[in-house]
This record gives sequence, structure tokens and C-alpha cells, in this order.
Amino acid sequence: MDLDLRLVRYFVAVADELHFGRAAARLFVSQPALSKQVRKLEQQIGEPLLVRDSRHVTLTARGHSFLQDARRLLTMAEGMTQPTRPEGLRIAHVFELSTSRLVADAFTQAEPDLPLREHAMDSITQLNALVEGRLDVAILRVTPRMKIAHPSGWRHRLLRLEPLVIVGSGDDDRTARASFHQRPLHVFADPPDSGTYNAHGQYLTALEERLGQPMHWLGTPGAFSHCLAQVTRTRSPVRYLDFLSYADKYATAGLPIYWPMEIQPYYPWSLGWREDDDTSPTARLIDLALALAHDRDWLASEATDDRAQAWMPDDDPAWCELDATNGRS
Repeated sequence: MDLDLRLVRYFVAVADELHFGRAAARLFVSQPALSKQVRKLEQQIGEPLLVRDSRHVTLTARGHSFLQDARRLLTMAEGMTQPTRPEGLRIAHVFELSTSRLVADAFTQAEPDLPLREHAMDSITQLNALVEGRLDVAILRVTPRMKIAHPSGWRHRLLRLEPLVIVGSGDDDRTARASFHQRPLHVFADPPDSGTYNAHGQYLTALEERLGQPMHWLGTPGAFSHCLAQVTRTRSPVRYLDFLSYADKYATAGLPIYWPMEIQPYYPWSLGWREDDDTSPTARLIDLALALAHDRDWLASEATDDRAQAWMPDDDPAWCELDATNGRS
């Protein structure tokens, strides 16, 4: 039997997402076409790989074992067709957030003769590009699902805990802190049923559960200018939750920024790189990024006069890394 690598790749995408809609969006195919192709693969294998119902997708026992072989097969095929690695380093940004930009600036200043090839990708897309050899360093949010989907072949290191802040309207009170519950809260993210739900969305879902408060999901605009336009033209009494990276830009536009009162959400950014990448450019960027994190105190998460108790999802891998860094078991 000759396996069609395209069908294998489709199955791996569904196994990663455990959701046909999200996998279809990631592969740029329709959901019915994806389901048809996965069934075709199952017919070739001779037994089901997935259990489907109206709400869930899970792997069968055969699916779990096939997934491990499928990943090795795709990695081998990718290596056979991969062109010689281009000169320089390939790194990705999550839109216009400052963490990856500051790392990139530090690298280009220290290594001006080494080209830095930059791309814009969300966290899940970054990890897929990394393990497939299309990216050298990822700066992403690592999730439990990512570690299950890709248990080997890459490494990660916590880089920054970025606070999320509340953004008000131009006529809001100018206090230092605000409650999550004072006004309806809007977020720039794709909701769970969008087909483009990602690591950021998973984080916000966990935050909704922690607060016991649903948020209004506005979709991912991509550019900060679109976020700013949305906030400044809003006339209804709402507030927005956004990254500290954008706080100065909102403040420059005359909008108040508040530290949350109940808990202080921190968004964990990590460095990711391939396990077998021992090249000096990658090692140099990792060293520079970790030095930058130390200099800027990016891993500080203790409460201050302006910040409430630190919060991240209970199952976030960043907690384990922080415990290890602080010498706790």
C-alpha cells in the first residue's frame, strides 16, 4: 500500500486540533473535503483512526500509534525535499507585539551582518513551521495541547510574562485600577467556534472561566491600528482587555489604561527552537533573548502596589518553568 502524504498530513492536522473546523482552516480546505480525505485514509489503513461525534473528535488506539509514525514520516519527507537552509535566521512575530520585536532588534544590533528573516504567525502556526523546518526560532505561547501534539523534536524556554491591561474610553475615569466587572469587556481574538481559534483564544477562554464573566470576542484584526480604530470610535460604555505592549500606544491616543483589580493576568511568551538545531545563529539569538529577559525583568510576576495576584491558566506549562526557576518542586 502506497500512502498519500497529503492524506497523512490532513490526519495529523485533525489530530493536532481535535476539531475538523480548525484543522480545515489551518489547511485552507473545506471541512467536508477534509472529512472525506481522512475517511479515505482510514479506508486505506483498514480501521478507524478517529472517533467523531457532534461535539468531539478523539483518537482511537490505532490513531494514537499511527500519529507517531505519521509525524516521523512527514518529518523525513520534509527533510528530503527541504532546500539548503538559507543564510541567516528565520524568526516569527505575533503581529505587532513587542516581545519578538525587542528580541529581533537586539539580535540585529549584535549581529548586523547576519540576515534576519521575519514572518508574522500566530503561536500554533509558528510551532508547525518550526517542527517542519520552515522557521528557526519561534516566540510563542506554549500550551499543553502543543506539548501533546509535538512531544519531541523541539525545545522551549519561558521568556516573558506579559501583563494584560484594561483599556478604557476617552471619557473614562483616570484611576490606576479597574474591575473586570465594571463594564462589558471586549477582546481582540477569534472565538472557539470561528475555525481560527488559537492559543490566544484558549488563554482567554480560561480567563472567562476564572472570572465567571463572558467577554465579547471581536476577532483578530492583525494590525494594532485596527484595534485602536475600534476602541476610539466606540461610543458605548465598554472596556477592552489587551497586551501591555500596546498600552503606550493607547495612552498616546488619550485613552486610560488600568491595572486589573481582581487578578493580574500574565500572558506567557516562550522561545522555541528545534532540538537538533545546534547552529551558532540560533544559539546566539537564544542567548541574547534570555539576557534581554533578565535585563528587563520579564519573568517578574509578583504582585505590586498596582497589581493583583498573578494569574495564568492552571495547566499552563509556564507555571512549571517558574517553579523550576525559583527552586520549588
